[in-house]
Order: sequence, then C-alpha cells, then structure tokens
Amino acid sequence: MYPLLFRAVLSRFDPEFAHHAGMAVIRVLGAPPFSWATRALTRPDPSLQVEALGLTFPSPFGVAAGFDKNAVGVRGLAALGFGHVEVGTVTAIPQEGNPKPRLFRLVEDRAVINRMGFNNAGADAAARRLARLRRGAPDTIIGVNIGKSRVVDVEDATADYVASATRLAPLADYLAVNVSSPNTPGLRGLQAVETLSPLLRAVREASGSTPLLVKIAPDLPDDEITAIAQLAVAEGLAGIIAHNTTISRDGLRTDAATVEAAGAGGLSGAPLKKRSLEVLRVVRDAVPADFCVIAVGGVETASDVQERIDAGATLVQGYTAFLYRGPFWGREINRGLLRRGTGRA
Repeated sequence: MYPLLFRAVLSRFDPEFAHHAGMAVIRVLGAPPFSWATRALTRPDPSLQVEALGLTFPSPFGVAAGFDKNAVGVRGLAALGFGHVEVGTVTAIPQEGNPKPRLFRLVEDRAVINRMGFNNAGADAAARRLARLRRGAPDTIIGVNIGKSRVVDVEDATADYVASATRLAPLADYLAVNVSSPNTPGLRGLQAVETLSPLLRAVREASGSTPLLVKIAPDLPDDEITAIAQLAVAEGLAGIIAHNTTISRDGLRTDAATVEAAGAGGLSGAPLKKRSLEVLRVVRDAVPADFCVIAVGGVETASDVQERIDAGATLVQGYTAFLYRGPFWGREINRGLLRRGTGRA
C-alpha cells in the first residue's frame, strides 16, 4: 500500500520537504495518547532483545544517524518499533548545512543522494532536547553521532569533537565519532590512522564512561578499514559503525543524466548492499568477537538484517528504506526477524 502511495503522491514532493513533513507525523506518534496505540502495534517481541554496549536493546534494528539530526523525533521513532535511535550528526557549532537543493531521490534504485552538510542546531540545543528526553523517555536507547563543525579547520578538529563529546556524552547511551561523511570538506582525511588515533583518544577521554564508536566510510580500501578497526580496539573504543554513505555511483539503474543532475553527495540505499556486507566482514575479521559492530547500508528487509547478523553484526541500522517502505518499516523488520527465529530461544 505505502509503496504505491509513495510513487503516486509522495515522490512528487521535494525530498527535504517530504522528510520534514514525515518527521512532523513521527513527532505526533511519539506523544500520548498516540504513542500508546502506536507502541501496541509495533513493540518488538522480547525475544529480539540484544545485549550490547552494556545496554539492552529491544531489537537489533535501529535508525541510523541523519534521519533525526536534532533529536526531535526520538519518541516517535521508538514508538514505531526501532530498537535504538542514533541522532545527529551534531556539531559543536550550529550550522545550516549546504545550499538547497541537497537531497535527491533515485527511485529506480531505491536510493538517495544527499549533501546535507551536517545541518543541525548545535550541541547545546541537542543537549537540552536530550535532557528532556531522559526525563520523559528514560528507557529509549539514544546514540549521538558527532561531527566536525564546518567553520573549524581540520587542524583544530580534535578540540571541536571534544567540545561536543563533553556536552553530549553524559546524555547519550553511546557516542559515535563521524569522520566519514563526504559532505564536509576535509573530514574524510581524518580517517588516516596517524590523524585518527589522537582524535579518538581525546574524545574517549572526554566521553568518560559513555561507550564510544567510530563511523567509517565504505570507500576506503579494505586494508585501511582493517587498520582503523584495529586502531579502534587499541584505543579502547566500544565499537565501529560500518558504514557511512558512498561517493561511488557504480551500478545504478537510474539514467546517467538524472544522477549527474543530482551532483555531488553521499549515496545511500539499496545499491550499497554488496559493499556493506564486504565492509562488515572486513571489520569483523579485524576485531574481537565481543567488539560491537553496527552494520549500516543497503538494509531494506528482515532478510537483509538477518544477513548482517549472520555476517557478524551486533546491531543493524537503516535509514533510506524508511522513505520507500513507510512508517511501519521497523515493525515489518521486527516481525520478519521473529519469523526467522532471530533472538533468544
């Protein structure tokens, strides 16, 4: 039903406008009495619970960073059955992001190109919202994804990340260091081990007891992914998120003119499925069995989630397919996992 509605009606709206409209509905679903009815329909079966990062996740499937940049829809997303919500990317300094248009659908590929540029209200605003959430929704697992403020030089990135970590770590269930978005100039250069090591060390110290993860790019060679994974273990991180969007445009069904018109940005959605599995396996081979690995990229169905779990993912996240499959996507995934026997016996 929803895919037909999307193609007939929703796909005609500007993608960013449609996202904000959808977020407005999600926010309503997170408020009583709507949240009570929503949770009754979508609550994950207890057998799907996963122990990770010292936390109990209601489901292995959660929402990736980028969907709720300002922590405004957390209650609604949790009510829709997602096992956790990773908000952000949040920067220490508020920023508007890149000029519009900056979000483009590739409907034939069930994909999206974005060059949002970390548009967000900043760490102080996020901290105020998270503090309210901690009072009103204490059981919802919230990760916070932090990135470099655009006005800060790459040479000063560590202090910028530390500022965000200091402000947000006490309010987060886990913190994720984003050094892999293709939409902030110079950011991906921070993935070089010699640069990343002191950054992660400083952020880990600032994060205190809050579990710290690092989010990597899929476009790195496998040997560099292995090196970062080993570094994360050596620096005492709690896990790795694999992975962010890609700058590749290989294998797309959408006509070349449409893709070219969309321009630069990170590609997400179904085309990342193959590389996502490859990156996951490289990371899992490089880290201990109890090290948390969160798989992201090309996830659409319960079968995709199960495939990631079978390949070694501790948890799985999605975002783009939400746009194509509709508001009950989380419930669809959880019920599919339950039918497959995922979770505790």
